[in-house]
Amino acid sequence: MQGLRLIYGVMLVLLAACTDRSFTPTVPEALELGTAKTIFAATNRDPLPDGTFGSDRTEGVSLLELTVSIPPDHKPGSLKFGYRNPDPSKEFTMAGRKKFGTEAAFSARLRQELAKFPPKERDVTVFVHGFNSTQAETAFRAAQLTHDIDIPGATLIYSWPSKGRPLGYAYDADSVLFARDGLELLLRNLRSSGARRIVVVAHSMGGLLTMEALRQIEIKTPGWTAGNLGGVILMSPDLDVDVFKSQMRRFTQVPQPFLIFVSRKDNILTLSQRLRGLNGRERLGNLDNIEAVRGLPVEVIDTTAFADEAESQHFVAASSPALIALLNGARQTADTFGRGRDVRQKILPGQIVIRDNTVKVALEIHPADNR
Repeated sequence: MQGLRLIYGVMLVLLAACTDRSFTPTVPEALELGTAKTIFAATNRDPLPDGTFGSDRTEGVSLLELTVSIPPDHKPGSLKFGYRNPDPSKEFTMAGRKKFGTEAAFSARLRQELAKFPPKERDVTVFVHGFNSTQAETAFRAAQLTHDIDIPGATLIYSWPSKGRPLGYAYDADSVLFARDGLELLLRNLRSSGARRIVVVAHSMGGLLTMEALRQIEIKTPGWTAGNLGGVILMSPDLDVDVFKSQMRRFTQVPQPFLIFVSRKDNILTLSQRLRGLNGRERLGNLDNIEAVRGLPVEVIDTTAFADEAESQHFVAASSPALIALLNGARQTADTFGRGRDVRQKILPGQIVIRDNTVKVALEIHPADNR
């Protein structure tokens, strides 16, 4: 069965390679049908003549405001979009793009967006995408995730130069190292945006980028991350466990909460293991034995029970309707950060097992029970 899943995953990758993902048009008229979602963006991708951003690397960081149209028939957990010919009635569509000329202009617009929310909800969620992602796809995923889970405040993507191709794994791995300084600069500058709290959410290979950026911040400014971040969430991180532990050792104090969403049915991470020749060695995102991170101040959230009905087994937290329903059963997500175990139980119903300083949240409610 596991072999069949791997073959299926490889087939999906090869099919994706046949799709032209190089261009996504801006369709302002999409907002006549869909719901507007503002996505701020910081990117060190190369700017293209048509106003979009490609996969090549460039020095400096461009600052943007993107408007995503969420289709009227959107269902939680689903992400459907076209490329050159989107259908706004059924698909996420890019409805607006604006580039800021200065950091000050970007910060002023971000403050304006935050002012729409009550003071206790003026948070910024920074989404760091993973392998094989274009800038438009990243904006769509961030819009879908924050919309479905009803995350308050402003959403900002850090769009690092992924090749956006299934066979671009090595290029993306190098781009992660290239992009560390840009993410550090972004996080430091966000402190002046007026945000009440900054929460970093990283997916897949973006987890490696996030950990590398936070590690170098800690080397330069010990204690900065715990003092300035309101939480770190790694979703399906494509990250070696030993590397992760070495990164964590550089923290004077680890930001809290620090959550790691894992699934033992993650077909992409299984493929990553095979590509790396690590058939018997887990990645952090498909961790099976919590003892591997024993003693670390992190919470491991096991989403395996929701993988089969999720649209993406590599992003269960964003694409499982049942898990999203559980998350939405809690109080507003941002209000729960940093308030201890009782509140965590409200966010993620299930059995919480504490071993040393590590918490494992085993979501034991089967997806079928939440229909």
